[in-house]
Amino acid sequence: MIARTRSIWRDERGNSFLEMALAAPLLAALFIGMVDISRSVSTKIDLEQAAQRAVERVQATEYKTADATDVQDDAEAAAGTGSSATVDAWLECNHDGTHLDFDTGSCSAGQSYARYVEVNVQKPFTPMYGGMFPGADSNGEVQVNGQATVRVQ
Repeated sequence: MIARTRSIWRDERGNSFLEMALAAPLLAALFIGMVDISRSVSTKIDLEQAAQRAVERVQATEYKTADATDVQDDAEAAAGTGSSATVDAWLECNHDGTHLDFDTGSCSAGQSYARYVEVNVQKPFTPMYGGMFPGADSNGEVQVNGQATVRVQ
C-alpha cells in the first residue's frame, strides 16, 4: 500500500493538463479584455471620422451658426444610431483662448482673429465586461467621444 502511494506522488502524468486548467480562466479574461479594448478604440476611430466628415462639410461651405443643426445631423448620421453630436463655434482674438460669439463677436483694431468650429460626437459603448471596464457607468456603458476642430477664418 505504501509503495502504491509513493508511486502516485511521483507520477507526473496530467500535470500539464492541471496547469492549463489553472491558467485558462486568466488567459480567457485577458483575451476578452483585449477584444473589449480593441472594440472601444474602433468605436472611437469611427466617431472621430464622423466628426471629421462634419468638419469637411463646414470647410466646403461658408459656415454660419444657423448651419449648426445641419452639421450636427450629418455627424450623427455618420456616427450611426445611438450617437449624439454637438457643434460649437467661436471667435478668438489674439489666440488668447477667450471664446467670443462666432457671428456677432469682434476683436479690437490691430488684434489677430480666428473663427473655429468644433464638432463633438458621443456614443455609448457596452463592453463585454461591463462594470469592470474603466469609466463604466452603473449600466456598464462607457461614453466614447470623437472630436474635430477646424479654423474657418
